[in-house]
Amino acid sequence: QVQLAESGGGLVQAGDSLRLSCAPSGRTFGRYIMGWFRQAPVKEREFVAAISRDGTSSYYADSVKGRFTISRDNVATNTVYLQMNSLKPEDTAVYHCAASGVGGTPPTSPGPYGFWGRGTQVAVSS
Repeated sequence: QVQLAESGGGLVQAGDSLRLSCAPSGRTFGRYIMGWFRQAPVKEREFVAAISRDGTSSYYADSVKGRFTISRDNVATNTVYLQMNSLKPEDTAVYHCAASGVGGTPPTSPGPYGFWGRGTQVAVSS
């Protein structure tokens, strides 16, 4: 069982930056592919970014490519991060951290992720 806790959300202006963090419980962090998803009001949950177990491969939604960076620290902090730059009003959503135990390439759909955090709100004003 993995419990995930996100932090770092807030209210910012367009063009600003935020860094989200997700710190899973337990000592098995390195066994999981980690992903970030977001859900805006009346919209479905959508993929944002994912990172491989060893942190060498990362994947992004087209809408955030070049602005967001996912990273992880498997040694010191056991934390996955989402650095969000050049934020836009359309980035406003609840951002969820997720963990997947599947093999292969990090999934970009929610289904393969078995563990989810409650989310952190990001609001970007124009």
